[in-house]
Amino acid sequence: MNKLYILLCWLPTTLFAQTTYLLKPDRVFDGETSHEGWVVRVTGEKIEAVGTAASVSASGAEVIDLKGTTLMPGLIEGHSHLLLHPYNETPWDDQVLKEARSLRVARATVHAEKTLLAGFTTVRDLGTEGADYDDVGIKQAIIKGIIPGPRMVVVTRALIASGSYGPKGFSADIEVPQGAEEADGHDALIQAVRRQIGKGADAIKIYADYRWGLMAEARPTYTVDEIKLIVEVAKSSGRGVVAHASTAEGMRRAIIGGCETVEHGDAGTPEIFALMKQHGTALCPTLAAGDAVSQYRGWKKGQEPEPARIREKRVTFKQALDAGVTICAGGDVGVFSHGDNARELLMMVDYGMKPLDVLRSATSVNADVFHLTNRGRIKAGLLADLVAVDGDPIKTIANLRQVKVVIKGGIFYKR
Repeated sequence: MNKLYILLCWLPTTLFAQTTYLLKPDRVFDGETSHEGWVVRVTGEKIEAVGTAASVSASGAEVIDLKGTTLMPGLIEGHSHLLLHPYNETPWDDQVLKEARSLRVARATVHAEKTLLAGFTTVRDLGTEGADYDDVGIKQAIIKGIIPGPRMVVVTRALIASGSYGPKGFSADIEVPQGAEEADGHDALIQAVRRQIGKGADAIKIYADYRWGLMAEARPTYTVDEIKLIVEVAKSSGRGVVAHASTAEGMRRAIIGGCETVEHGDAGTPEIFALMKQHGTALCPTLAAGDAVSQYRGWKKGQEPEPARIREKRVTFKQALDAGVTICAGGDVGVFSHGDNARELLMMVDYGMKPLDVLRSATSVNADVFHLTNRGRIKAGLLADLVAVDGDPIKTIANLRQVKVVIKGGIFYKR
């Protein structure tokens, strides 16, 4: 086969295409509502116009027929770890301690492309897990066009209280590299927050609880005052704080301390979720991570009864919904395979959320919670980050796996 032909097939189609497109799907989900028969006009990297076919000019545009599809804003992954891969391939401890960072970065570049091609044009990547500030380099490589991938919101190393993270289980005489940065008390916390921001963090992540010390049970780590200090320093730079919290007390401290989102929230209670609603704290439930870990531990999903951990998660997720808590869409991808990000969205429906609300969570809600004002909706003037899927995902949420078109910044990555 002609080598030039092979090269042309590999390169993004936009290198040879017009810069203005008129996209004609069956319907447009604009991030909030679905509209039958709407079209979208894209010029350069932004959306120029959206509306009925009669109201949007096709003049000078390449008309692209997307019959049979729903066009949506590019999906936003709310909890990802591009520098991790599934734990049934390599345990987390071994990834942190035994895999070279060069290997992890190489693998992450593949993860980034798989994520983008799955229709997720933005990810909030919540920690490098022992890979220092390598998420900043990956983000820069994507921005510079060196590798294909989603837009990234990064937190770099994340913050942990001393003695509260991992890897663990080693002799007390050995200092083991940790999966995040240890910092405690007034001065050290201020310095750590400022250091991470200086290195490129878009937000600060803390572990408000964890299985610390020699105990296997998760317990709160940072005090409320320490969390308030972290939030105050981050906020002064225009950045928010994200909290890993799975216990009720860890969640309470994160909420009172001013964190914008709580990740996981496994042991939340109606009282805690009411407190989240009161303070405007969003929940990123990471249903798919717990599901994956349970299967790694031997649960045969679909063949055996759900383990207690899964049954309890169904209960707490419903409590959060009943309390009116803002729900972010984020699966803790990396625990399971990158590119399978839609797994979380399907599970949100299975756990009781309406498909329309799930689509909002993965687009406009995530954009609002993460302060991403230039995306998450199909609206004139916003970035042309768009994805087309087969059929109507509001009727059949599994259609989110049937991605036909991916556009980021007006560039086609799948067509």
